[in-house]
Amino acid sequence: MILKERVALVTGASRGIGAATAELLAERGARVALSARSISDLTRLEKKIRGEGGQAIVVPCDIMDPMQIKSMIGRVMDEWGRLEILVNNAGLGPPPTPVEEIRPEDWDHTMLLDLKSVFLCVRDAVPIMKRQRYGRIVNVSSFAGRNYSLLSGPQYSAARAGLLGFTRHMAAELGPYGVCVNAVAPSIVLTQRVKGKWEARAEEDRQRILSNIPLRRLAQPEEVAAVIAFLASDDASYVNGVCIDVNGGSYMA
Repeated sequence: MILKERVALVTGASRGIGAATAELLAERGARVALSARSISDLTRLEKKIRGEGGQAIVVPCDIMDPMQIKSMIGRVMDEWGRLEILVNNAGLGPPPTPVEEIRPEDWDHTMLLDLKSVFLCVRDAVPIMKRQRYGRIVNVSSFAGRNYSLLSGPQYSAARAGLLGFTRHMAAELGPYGVCVNAVAPSIVLTQRVKGKWEARAEEDRQRILSNIPLRRLAQPEEVAAVIAFLASDDASYVNGVCIDVNGGSYMA
């Protein structure tokens, strides 16, 4: 129970990496606030966590709405009186589109969803963590931010690269307050959403992608969750401003 009684907020917790992370944090003792737009999926996850002896609450939120973000964090504080772990997982990669066909409004939407939303969540969580003199922020970036996107467009790569720069800056700014800020950069993860994109690709294309991964397979959500849980724990007390690649060796910095 290495996270016993820690209070965690996970965005995008309804499925995939977010759901796997929330379950693992709860399993390790954290009290977990589950946030996403899909209330039904969050409720099912809450029941599962509680059924396994964990503590969880549902805090629905559209992370593109600054007022909903304030209400989300306020609900966590009302429930548990503190916030020690913030996992910024919510986001979505748009379909691959040639750059000359991307409309400015589509570019802006991706930046809002995949980058600005993280800034908004961090901005509202930081005063709490500064007062506590303790915090763990983990931003879920992507292989796309390290290299380029295999399944989405250039705007997604730009947003995820921007998230890594934001992570480093926050790590430098918040370190003196006992707040560690790090990121993970998964490659293709077999979430429910990604499976459809993956299966739609030609077999030859899939084999080409797998041949560039030394482990010769795609990641499971639980494998990314394990790295996030490490960064959220005191085992990572001197890890700050890093990005851990979870990609089976397909990109080595």
